Amino acid sequence: MASVTVINHPLVQHKLTIMRDKHTSTAGFRQLLREIATLLCYEVTRDLELTTTTIETPLAEMRAPTLAGKKLVFASVLRAGNGLLEGMLDLVPAARVAHIGLYRDPKTLQAVEYYFKAPDDLDERLTIVVDPMLATANSAIAAIDRLQERGAKDIRFVCLLAAPEGIDKFHGAHPEVPIYTASVDKFLNDKGYIVPGLGDAGDRMYGTK
Repeated sequence: MASVTVINHPLVQHKLTIMRDKHTSTAGFRQLLREIATLLCYEVTRDLELTTTTIETPLAEMRAPTLAGKKLVFASVLRAGNGLLEGMLDLVPAARVAHIGLYRDPKTLQAVEYYFKAPDDLDERLTIVVDPMLATANSAIAAIDRLQERGAKDIRFVCLLAAPEGIDKFHGAHPEVPIYTASVDKFLNDKGYIVPGLGDAGDRMYGTK
């Protein structure tokens, strides 16, 4: 899994353990997801290109590093992706945002699109797709397909948990897109849920079933 980066920072792993616990409250789950998202964002943006600009400190003029190129795009796969999105915007508040509305058909497990809105110039920006779970990978693949149709060329995918089956399918469709995750779990069950996982991320975020 050369293109899969598992972010095993102690704070990420500690917070993830609390999120997995079925007794963690909705409010606690949502807050932890936001906190982990900030830590994941730190890792996925580690190699952003820098340039320099001239500024004046209170003591002297200097050349200082600043991000190069156009602002990046966070693409949230609705609805659960918004839990990661908010934490990432805490770290990069000037980022542009795309929303991709997809739901999983309970019978076929295929992704069905109901909404798409993104900046016009995706071809000039790094696009980071966020969705807490990479399970069957159908939603992730569909989201990246749509972004590429709109011109996105530089794409990264960030999730909280991934299943080996989802990684294999994702790489089969988009081998050029790297995956960043906090954990690669054991397997998918017959309903398409990650095991041991943490349940349905959207339901746990919003207190729905």
